[in-house]
Amino acid sequence: MNLKDENYYQLRGENIKRGEKMSSGGKGGWAVNKKKFDKKVKILQMDSLFKSEEPLAYRMCPRDMEEYFGQRHILGEGKLLRRAIEADRMTSIILYGPPGTGKTALARVIANHTKARFEWLNAATAGLQEIRKAIAEARKERKAGRKTILFLDEIHRLNKLQQDALLPDVEEGNVTLIAATVENPFFYVNSALLSRSQVFELKPLLEEDLLSVMKSALRDRERGLGRMGIQADEEALRHLARVSDGDARRALSALELAALTTAAGTDGVIHITGAVAEESIQKKTVVYDKAGDQHYDTISAFIKSMRGSDPDAAVYYLAKMIYAGEDPRFIARRLIIFASEDIGLKDPMALVLAVAALHAVEFIGMPEGRIPLAHAVLYAATAPKSNAGIVAIDRALKDIAEQTTLEVPDHLKDAHYRGAEKLGRGAGYKYPHDYPDAKVEQEYLKKKKKYFEKPE
Repeated sequence: MNLKDENYYQLRGENIKRGEKMSSGGKGGWAVNKKKFDKKVKILQMDSLFKSEEPLAYRMCPRDMEEYFGQRHILGEGKLLRRAIEADRMTSIILYGPPGTGKTALARVIANHTKARFEWLNAATAGLQEIRKAIAEARKERKAGRKTILFLDEIHRLNKLQQDALLPDVEEGNVTLIAATVENPFFYVNSALLSRSQVFELKPLLEEDLLSVMKSALRDRERGLGRMGIQADEEALRHLARVSDGDARRALSALELAALTTAAGTDGVIHITGAVAEESIQKKTVVYDKAGDQHYDTISAFIKSMRGSDPDAAVYYLAKMIYAGEDPRFIARRLIIFASEDIGLKDPMALVLAVAALHAVEFIGMPEGRIPLAHAVLYAATAPKSNAGIVAIDRALKDIAEQTTLEVPDHLKDAHYRGAEKLGRGAGYKYPHDYPDAKVEQEYLKKKKKYFEKPE
């Protein structure tokens, strides 16, 4: 930098004249003044970043496909969605995935690329009136020969009436709908809208993708942290990426917190070390919705891991549910069901242990309740398996529902009341304990049935 240059830096409306107060007089001359000048520039740069109203995650939202990281399964070279974006030939789509995976970011990329008019609505705040107003504007634009893309964030928050209001105009092509949701659209979006839209599922970002996102923010001088003079250790960034669990917004928020709360060293550089990274993101957040996909997917994997006799996978999913705050009584109830359905007669003790785990959890509470739960889960996962019980009862129930109900044979009917003998109740009944091994052949059903297959 030429210190005698009379140009100016403009930072947050403040002019710093290069060469200001930098006469060669005094101890240290230009070298000392240069340090003071650089320090003043850095202070104002930091002040600019602190005063910025938008979080780093918002500022770093990608502007085009080159800045978009992750989701190669739907946005890789030659993939359908990427071709549609690049050709500006969008049809109605629903973007579905966990928070921080790039749903809104992808919508912004489309908005920057398309020649169509782009309308933004958030279902959490938009009512039926706002939706109808947006559609009315779209109709006018269509008459003028211009397409409208309506981006509707959090579509799962719309009720049936609000979703129905979109349907005719989506079908007629007055609007191209791009909807985003963290919930499974097949549960929350009505079937008519689903049939007119292509659903794309976004996955949690890979660790390498999150590293790329953060490094991009550290380099970017315009929107990111590039002006702050930050040196981040690779292991610190990897820690943030790991703990962010596929969520780019969380990774960038943690990185921003680390940058803004860490003082510069004697060299004027902000050093983000492993210790700083750990402080900036102290507890990992597991994506787990107690009434949605993550809840049902995790309990499904938990049950199937025990059924498949994989104790490590079973205890992993148990840990995930406990960490996310799942009701331990719900887990114990599922264990009881599993013990009867999938272990059954092969090891009846499994049911006893599952019931004991439920009582233990209710008695001692959490976090200690995790121990009897783990005990029961590991026992169930390693126990021999048999589904003979559920197969037998379901076969019998099917017969009851679909076939003629069989009458109870007279010799098995209750004979403990006055007049039963006159009706022939109990006549000819053979008491099994009067026979060897307490077994006796007699008619127990009017029609022979086979429901139970004894496990080997």
